[in-house]
Amino acid sequence: MRFIGSKINLLSQIEKVINENVKEEVKSFTDIFSGTGVVGEYFKKDYRIISNDLLYFSYIIQKAKIENNTIPDFKKLKAVGIDDPLFYLENESYSIDSNYFITHNFSPYLDNERMYFTVKNAGRIDFTRITIEKWNNEGLLNEKEYTYLLAVLIEAVPFISNISGTYGAYLKHWDKRALSDLKLRSIDVINNGMKNRCYNEDANKLIKRLEGDILYIDPPYNGRQYISNYHLLETIARYDNPVLYGKTGLRKYEEEKSRYCIRSEVASSFEDLIKHARFRHIIVSYSSDGLLSEPEIESILMKHGKKSTYRIYKLPYRKYKSKHKQESDELYEYLFYIEKDIDVAKTKESKPKNIKASVGSYKGKGFIKSPLNYIGGKYRLLKQIIPIFPSKINKFVDLFAGGFNVGINVSADVIYANDINTYVIEILKAFRENDLKDILSHIENRIIGFGLSKTNEDGFLKFRDFYNRSKNPLDLYTLVCYSFNYQLRFNNSHEYNNPFGRNRSHFSDELKRKLIRFIEALKNKEVIFSACEFDQFSFDAFDDADLVYCDPPYLITTGSYNDGNRGFKDWNVKQENKLLNLLDTLNGRGIRFALSNVLTHKGDENSILINWAKKYNVHYLDHNYSNSSHNTRKGQSEEVLITNY
Repeated sequence: MRFIGSKINLLSQIEKVINENVKEEVKSFTDIFSGTGVVGEYFKKDYRIISNDLLYFSYIIQKAKIENNTIPDFKKLKAVGIDDPLFYLENESYSIDSNYFITHNFSPYLDNERMYFTVKNAGRIDFTRITIEKWNNEGLLNEKEYTYLLAVLIEAVPFISNISGTYGAYLKHWDKRALSDLKLRSIDVINNGMKNRCYNEDANKLIKRLEGDILYIDPPYNGRQYISNYHLLETIARYDNPVLYGKTGLRKYEEEKSRYCIRSEVASSFEDLIKHARFRHIIVSYSSDGLLSEPEIESILMKHGKKSTYRIYKLPYRKYKSKHKQESDELYEYLFYIEKDIDVAKTKESKPKNIKASVGSYKGKGFIKSPLNYIGGKYRLLKQIIPIFPSKINKFVDLFAGGFNVGINVSADVIYANDINTYVIEILKAFRENDLKDILSHIENRIIGFGLSKTNEDGFLKFRDFYNRSKNPLDLYTLVCYSFNYQLRFNNSHEYNNPFGRNRSHFSDELKRKLIRFIEALKNKEVIFSACEFDQFSFDAFDDADLVYCDPPYLITTGSYNDGNRGFKDWNVKQENKLLNLLDTLNGRGIRFALSNVLTHKGDENSILINWAKKYNVHYLDHNYSNSSHNTRKGQSEEVLITNY
């Protein structure tokens, strides 16, 4: 969800502040201005989470993600024949009537001027919201099930909203994403084994009833009230048929006004919050162009905290282009830390050893996984890599795109997908250029025509021969689905030669869902494809607002993709130096880059990379999503992301 002030790109920095300043064992983390809840959701793996927001739609999202430790099982709905409520809500037929509030007021139905949704999508929103309420009133849903379904709807709405970013205004023409059909994606839930709590209250009132270890404060920065930017999500969540006013259909929000958006009240409100905070560790996010100044925040924190523990972290947000750069030209995101000299009651709850995500049959929220099992893919590291990327990217280059796990999950105006492997690029292009129904039909026809299954090796070999004669990219993808380990592999004659994946590989329902979600995301992005060697890619039109991401073959690993025996150029010391020189050139032009690689692997070290990286920033990554460390156990890889920003 696009949300003003979202901290999704600051998660690693917030974690760094905690690691540097919190030395004792702590159990709880309170996010008192939660917004879409990305901070609480991120730290749920480590702590018991307390979450709060004044906006009701935000509270509903938190109830689903934070309070729930498992996806609800909807036993009573199943008892009446509704096995999959999301499928039912997404596909059941409906007729628009006078109760369809969103359709009548926020779509061009019956000559209404507001173009927030197409009539079709507005009707589906109304049907879904009315049905959820009906099920709840009939006793078919418990509280967790009710809030979960409602959260799924709220998170689906932005994907088909005809807006530029917020609901403060609608577009006068139909954006491509708004013409897609509403899709209800299940929300994955992390089980931390603790009793997490969510509130829908004024933060300054709630703070007087709470206590804990870490308090994270991310208040509004400017004078624009959040409720006016997200009024439509609030109306869908409450579905209270409010009296609307103005061209954009605002709801009255006097009771939801935040004092943090009022210049005359923000300082006193912030001090009141800090004064009454019964938390040992306090972290505050703020912006240098906010209503409160850095000295004001520092003064308030040091007045109520231990002065010796005060820290400020200034993170450059963007630079305004100017021939005469001044300090005032810089815009910073601040992270403040201070410790309060108080005793906090210790909770008896402890974090379990194994934290698992509860995943529904309708995969949805979270990172999108490529349907291509490309060697070296970065899906498992996305949770660490993406937050390190800049918050604003104009043009993004995935220079070694592979299965496109990184590029598909990046938010940028334009995304370039490049790879020397022409076949993988052709598959990605076919996914984007063909209608989804046609793609699925093509795959299913091939499965039936060649009798493909987990056991029919003869049918697989015939289909492999057929592909090597015709070279259809959709045939290649289908072939991969029945190949050993789902991998792409060619010989030096560029013939596909991966063997049969007996008793394992097949086009499963889960793989189909993954493919559908990937294609839907691909079609909603502006992607430009190319298939050239990395040093032949043209960066002439790029500048400091762009980002170049590189995930090349690793020099010191033994992956089959870099041995030169798969029909493509091998990766050697010459190639390594050529890439590093290219990145130095980009740095000299002020173009941001990020490089994935390993410094050590099974006792070997890449001395070329280690020496080169000394002039840049090295971010150490951990495959298990635990705290990063500079030390790796014997036999493991030291995976890093190297950036010049």
